[in-house]
Amino acid sequence: MDTKAIEMHIRGILEAIGEDPEREGLRETPQRVARMMEEVFEGIAYTNHDIAQMFGKTFEASDDTAVVMKDITVFSYCEHHMALMYDMTVDVAYIPKGRVLGLSKIARICDMAAKRLQLQEKLGSDIAEIIAEASGSPDVGVVIKGCHSCMTARGIRNASAKTVTKTWRGEFRNDPELRNLLN
Repeated sequence: MDTKAIEMHIRGILEAIGEDPEREGLRETPQRVARMMEEVFEGIAYTNHDIAQMFGKTFEASDDTAVVMKDITVFSYCEHHMALMYDMTVDVAYIPKGRVLGLSKIARICDMAAKRLQLQEKLGSDIAEIIAEASGSPDVGVVIKGCHSCMTARGIRNASAKTVTKTWRGEFRNDPELRNLLN
């Protein structure tokens, strides 16, 4: 990530909106924004395969239990407006095929996939793809609920609007009982 270029552009944005980048409260803003972007967009540096490899630690387990993790909190930025997607919770379920992921790895996968410019629908698909590869199971469901500041803070300004997306892979596509694990 080119933090020097980010600093230069943030300074330009400050000037373009009529601010003085030299005033006391803004002098270090370009550097702070560059550091923030380095952190919140860390996932851009990795493919889904890379993330699956990073967090693919599995343990032996039986095949007769579904793994369900709910209320994983993440945030991301919409690729259309670079607006914050917030108050997001991710629910993930998968059917193990002899191996289970370490539980913290599921949350780490969700977090890293969110650290990109995203669409909520794409985020669900990315998480499902990564979980499938990391766990070795094609049977994955992902439900994401979240607020989008492009809806709540600008445009329509509907502060109560929430977006819900559901991604089904493998057996989750055809089995309503499996999908109910995420209700």
